[in-house]
Amino acid sequence: MSPPPQGEGDREAVEGVPAPTPQGLFSRLKIDWYLVLIITMAVAASIVPARGAVAADLGWVTKIAIGVVFFLHGARLSREAVLKGLTHWRLHLLILSATFVLFPALCVGLTWLPAWITPPELASGLILLGCLPSTIQSSIAFVGAARGNVAAAVASASLSNMLGVFITPLLAGLLMHAKGAISPGSFWAIILQLLVPFVAGQLLRPWIGAFVAQHNKTLGKLDRGTILLIVYTAFSGAVVGGVWSRLGALDLVRLLGLCLLLLGVVLATTALAARALGFDKADEIAIVFCGSKKSLASGAPIAAALLNPAVAGIAMIPLMIFHQIQLMACAAIAQRYAARPQEASATDSAAEAG
Repeated sequence: MSPPPQGEGDREAVEGVPAPTPQGLFSRLKIDWYLVLIITMAVAASIVPARGAVAADLGWVTKIAIGVVFFLHGARLSREAVLKGLTHWRLHLLILSATFVLFPALCVGLTWLPAWITPPELASGLILLGCLPSTIQSSIAFVGAARGNVAAAVASASLSNMLGVFITPLLAGLLMHAKGAISPGSFWAIILQLLVPFVAGQLLRPWIGAFVAQHNKTLGKLDRGTILLIVYTAFSGAVVGGVWSRLGALDLVRLLGLCLLLLGVVLATTALAARALGFDKADEIAIVFCGSKKSLASGAPIAAALLNPAVAGIAMIPLMIFHQIQLMACAAIAQRYAARPQEASATDSAAEAG
């Protein structure tokens, strides 16, 4: 089950995003075929993994594709949308704290649990999950469907992704280095691999932004195709490294439980914090949805850049599971928010207009 973003839709242009109606959004809830394709690539890599020279060639193609993805990410993200909404700094600070402080702390805490609860092989994936930025399009779609503050969601989700290019590799690198997953030398090389294309895209946005927006559907296919390639390459390395001899069905069941627990804690914490700090309902909705999401579209390239293929394949498993859980849970929560009496949201509409 998922909302109707293209793929995950994180890379979609965020200027002028309409707020979908609750009925229109939920009537289109159905199987996420893109996620099915991602799982299919993981299965294909498990059956026919890339080896030897083929794996080496795919590795280089993947590195180039990641650079292209982050270049396009930089070209798509609107600095104007971010700056326009920054006046609501308390809301953005709370969302960013949930994304880059609460999530990493909880995920690191999960890795400290006994091995019979948290399989050690999944520790890097859980840490990576905690350090990722929020989604853009799906967050905005859910906020709009729930009659929340869409303008704040646009600004916050955009800001999260913009800062995530800097913060996610830094934070994940530091935490994973503490776990022995990556070395400091490779970390700085990865920063350059992700950051330079992103900055180049941002700098060239005044000249290429209109072209990218005009051909967004076609370029979105490139994004999604790159993620499929990353998943196949990473899982091939993991399979060759013996991932399925170290992880079993029971480990995946445990991981599902951990992801449910993680999402439940974050959803409850963001909602309670928004109410305790005096935010109105429209702002609360933006805080809950933007603060509880993690981006699959950012996570796959970052995992491939940060980790060697044998580790990256395993690291993507928590993200793939959490991605689907967050969509299903947020669809139900957005429907409940949308069902509140119209008069209770009169002030929310005013806040949204502001």
